[in-house]
Amino acid sequence: MTDGKFSHSAHNEGGHREGGRLWRVMVVTVFLLLFAGFMALGIWQVQRLGWKLALIERVETRIHAAPVDAPAPDVTITRDDHEYLRVKASGRFRYDQEVTVKAVTELGGGWWVLTPLETSRGFTVLVNRGFVPPEMKDNPPAGPDAGEVVGLLRLSEPKGGFLRENDAAGGQWFSRDVAAIGEAKALTAPLAPYFIDAQPARPQQPADFPRAGMTVVKFANSHLVYALTWFGLAVGSLVGMVLVLRERRRKQRAEV
Repeated sequence: MTDGKFSHSAHNEGGHREGGRLWRVMVVTVFLLLFAGFMALGIWQVQRLGWKLALIERVETRIHAAPVDAPAPDVTITRDDHEYLRVKASGRFRYDQEVTVKAVTELGGGWWVLTPLETSRGFTVLVNRGFVPPEMKDNPPAGPDAGEVVGLLRLSEPKGGFLRENDAAGGQWFSRDVAAIGEAKALTAPLAPYFIDAQPARPQQPADFPRAGMTVVKFANSHLVYALTWFGLAVGSLVGMVLVLRERRRKQRAEV
């Protein structure tokens, strides 16, 4: 009888020990998976940080470089190779085909004035001549009939903006969608798939409109904060694992 009780007790103790071991393996596995996941996210953010810093440096170099000829329409335009490239183009402005596009700037709400420029190289490019206040929307001041434009190459902005779709038929534009504007205005010459944010040729006065040179070149860069957050969570997962295992061991000792 005594031997039976001893055997039963030993069996229970062995099962308890085996269950405790399985529990520890599960806990360690879960926390290590969390650690690995957080570390992977942190490393990814570090990589994103490197990419963002390289992008900022590249753009800063571009916007201060000497202007190059604006790419022809048959050139494949990419964000990495062309966005904010300082370019130049000369030709004749078509003020009869210009459009105004909704804008919000440091001067308040108003409109961008996009005017087709028929270049001397045989293609057309939309030029953002600058910002005008609301009262100038339907009659923005014209500039010279012809000349050279120097500015920053900007990528087209399809599908509207300000949570509204462009209304080509109604002449209401909420984004600088180059293809849609070209189609609406029936621009016949080959149209460049980008537009140029013109820079002022001379110092501007407060009353000068359209106000050129208002391109905002700013990139959000919170990747370092994100990386530190993920790495902190990774360390926290290891600390949490140690605390859970320690608490489990303390309870087991208290039960003995």
